[in-house]
Amino acid sequence: MILFSPAEPAPPEGVRDDDYDLAERLKPVLMLDSAEPAPPLALGYSVIRTAGKSPSSKFHIAPLPGGMVIEYAVWHDWDIQHLYDLEHVWVHVDAGGAVARVEGSMHGMRVAIDDGRGLPEMRGTRPVLYVEPGKHAIWGVSRIMRAIAGARIAEMCGADAGAGGIHLGNTFAENGAWSATAEQHRLARLAMKRAAFVPRFDFPAPAAEPALVPWTALEQWIPKRMQALISALLDRVPHLEAILLDCGDTLIDEATEVKRPGSEVVITAEEIPFAMDAVRALHECGYRLALVADGPRETFENMLKPRGIWELMETHVISGDVGAHKPSRKMFAAALAGLDLGEAAKPHIVMVGNNLSRDICGANEFGLISLFVAWSKRRSHQPATPQEVPDFRIDRLEQLVAMIEAIELALPERETAHE
Repeated sequence: MILFSPAEPAPPEGVRDDDYDLAERLKPVLMLDSAEPAPPLALGYSVIRTAGKSPSSKFHIAPLPGGMVIEYAVWHDWDIQHLYDLEHVWVHVDAGGAVARVEGSMHGMRVAIDDGRGLPEMRGTRPVLYVEPGKHAIWGVSRIMRAIAGARIAEMCGADAGAGGIHLGNTFAENGAWSATAEQHRLARLAMKRAAFVPRFDFPAPAAEPALVPWTALEQWIPKRMQALISALLDRVPHLEAILLDCGDTLIDEATEVKRPGSEVVITAEEIPFAMDAVRALHECGYRLALVADGPRETFENMLKPRGIWELMETHVISGDVGAHKPSRKMFAAALAGLDLGEAAKPHIVMVGNNLSRDICGANEFGLISLFVAWSKRRSHQPATPQEVPDFRIDRLEQLVAMIEAIELALPERETAHE
């Protein structure tokens, strides 16, 4: 799967300076794995003639006597572990105008790139470089890449895909060019997990080359590009719109309830192990949460407010307020209204509950995803009708976050008008 790449803003076109022809003549040929999901879009070049700080990286650059260094900042929208990737190639030119040395970026380091003879393979005046699948570190020989790092590269492109979310540890973000919410981080990670792949370690001739522009132009473009990418996440990445949570025997142990004498209002009760931690973790991941529970409002305020959970939920749909109990459609419709979600969101909403006849049946009949919490044995675990068969099940609350993430990852692609 190719990671999405908005059409706009496109890399700058037709921007040239006095060094363009030099940069064009010596620009690297970037060889990509045939399964690569995020090819480079642009090369931002700088010509460095005196020793000093790199214009686009953290390194100090020192040209050879009488020579120069052409620094190429290689822009990918993504690497397989975070949204934002800026790699580098440095082509050192001697006083006679010949390529004398090539360096590349490799996981935060600057390394010499060669095939054992002091230079990498050359295609005329252009160095031929191999881009690490997924992570885009620069190598000089593909078979050495695979022999030294193949297993770790496969791990990063597979099980560890999406580990980093939206990259904020760069000069642009640190200076306020963009920021990210918890939801945006989650959606970026989700996009990369969906694009996880097995590197093939074959590197065909590139069908197209990235745009070549002065670094000063690319530097102005990158913040706009990142803002567009972050803004597009909500539309482009299939995701869960909300999680609806029951309370009794889903979050709170009903067997421990103490009620106010002469009423159904619960004064105190113990929480189910790991339940509140799971809700907090879901909130920290940017999921929208809602309470959908049967009983008097005061019960749930007593149970959830002291634990700091009530305020993590955007809306509270309670049968005592609605005038109906689950599985009534009124309860679920009120939840959608409270979240400002329409009918189209239903297949992307999970109802989490312990009661097959109320939570699961109601969710299934309303068109939601149903997740049965089988922790309590107070009620039947055997569906009485087909409508009571849950889509998913967990036995313990410490499984909740992982199950929600698995459900979200398995959502089908949306039919959206992509750019």
